[in-house]
Amino acid sequence: MKIALLGYGKMGKIIEKIALQNNHEVVARIDNENDWGLMESKLKQADVTIEFSTPQTAIKNILRCFDLNIPIVVGTTGWDEQKDEILAYAKQHQKTLFYASNFSIGVNLFFELNKKLAEMMKNYTDYKVSMEEVHHLQKLDKPSGTAISLAKDLPLEISNIKSFREKDVFGVHTVLYESNEDIIEIKHEAKSREGFAIGAVLAAEWLIGKTGIYTMSDILK
Repeated sequence: MKIALLGYGKMGKIIEKIALQNNHEVVARIDNENDWGLMESKLKQADVTIEFSTPQTAIKNILRCFDLNIPIVVGTTGWDEQKDEILAYAKQHQKTLFYASNFSIGVNLFFELNKKLAEMMKNYTDYKVSMEEVHHLQKLDKPSGTAISLAKDLPLEISNIKSFREKDVFGVHTVLYESNEDIIEIKHEAKSREGFAIGAVLAAEWLIGKTGIYTMSDILK
């Protein structure tokens, strides 16, 4: 499989390592506007692109891949305000888009656990739910896309999520139910960025030959 990387920061480099370990070829690395001019011919050779850039550039990258009719896997978060518009365009024009707030298999299992616990807790009104997330200092969006995804299954306003930025933290998400008597807590902590990279490459492999809009729940099924 031939892969183009859109965003060649820490995540892009780890994705490249995982892709090469899986015997894939990286045909283009695009990290800024100048790279588009230099790499566009190589980008057209790609079977799929993997996008981990910034919220400011993700939309432009997605639309450029749509124009080139190249399937795209998007790991950048923070573009929710334009997501409905992008998804509608992809559906209307039969483009191929795989997006997720988090590509870690463990986190996506955590999403399912969060849903089940939330369903169990519906009738226990003595418990108040809260959430906090911690990430590295370079994480731009706050709260994280993963926290927003978790909150959608909880009676919790996004503005009430506690967000912290600390040095060398890859991602910690905690959901708590607290009563006067006790606390129920579920937590996911990423030990490295490799879990996200493995999931992104897995998504790219899975996407080949497909048309449409997909998320990690489609893989887990």
